[in-house]
Order: sequence, then C-alpha cells, then structure tokens
Amino acid sequence: MKHLKKIAVAFVLFVATTAFVNAQSKVAHINVQQLLQEMPAMKQADAELKKLNETLGADIQASMTEARNKATQYQNEAASKTAEENAKREQEIMTYQKTIQTAQQAAQQELQKKQQELLAPIQESAMKAIEKVAAAQGYDYVIDASPGAGVLVAKGKDLLADVKKELNF
Repeated sequence: MKHLKKIAVAFVLFVATTAFVNAQSKVAHINVQQLLQEMPAMKQADAELKKLNETLGADIQASMTEARNKATQYQNEAASKTAEENAKREQEIMTYQKTIQTAQQAAQQELQKKQQELLAPIQESAMKAIEKVAAAQGYDYVIDASPGAGVLVAKGKDLLADVKKELNF
C-alpha cells in the first residue's frame, strides 16, 4: 500500500511538472510600426501617396480659387445687376461650392483606396516575415511593442533585427 501511495504521488508530481514545463511559452516582441516605417516598400508607398495627395489637392485648390474669384466678381458687380441676376449668380456659387465639396470627398476616398491598395501587400509581407522568424526561433507568441499597443514591459527577445534581415533590409 505504501509503495502504491509513493508511486501515485510520484506520478502526480511528474504530470504536474510536465504540465508546468509545457505551459511555459516562449514570448518575443517587435515594434511593428517601426518595422513598417523602415521598410523600403513603405517609403515608396508613402512617396506615391504624397504625390497623389498633392495632385488631388492642387486640382481642388484651383477650383476653390476659381470659386473665390467668381464670388468676388459677383459681389463687385452686384450693385449693377438686378435682384434676379444676383440670385442666379448666388445659386451658381453655391452649386460650385457643392461641386468642390463632392470633389474633396471623392479625392479623400481615392486617396484611402490607394493607401489600402499600396499598404496591404506591405503589411502582409511583414506579417509573413514575423511569423517565419518566430517559428524558426521557436517563439509561441509575438507581441506588438508599438507605442500605444498595450505592451508596458518588453524584456523578451526583440525580433526587429531578425525580421529586417528576413526582409533583406
């Protein structure tokens, strides 16, 4: 009976120790935001988005300048025009302003669409590289250590350099 108790206790201790060892997962961290900012493809995407934004902004700015010029012209000529003509001109200015607002919204949507189109493959390749490096180094969890991501203390392995190496930069 005593031997049976000793064997049972030893078995329980063995199972508990094995479970404890298996429960310890390897955790690493990486500043994903920094990784993305430093990727050459992201720099190219940012340059393309900036160029598109400037182009769209210039078109809208030209339309706004034209609208201001017309409004000033109409104000200066208002005294010499009939009330009916002034009302028609005022309506024309309002229509022009609505057109500009619509153009601004369309430009914003186009810019967001282009941003998504450019950034999705970059983010995907970064995530694949993180997963590959984590798997190669035996990490079960990789935590995003970007500012504001919720990581307060990051004492584990930082994978940033290894992921950069994986992405060849």
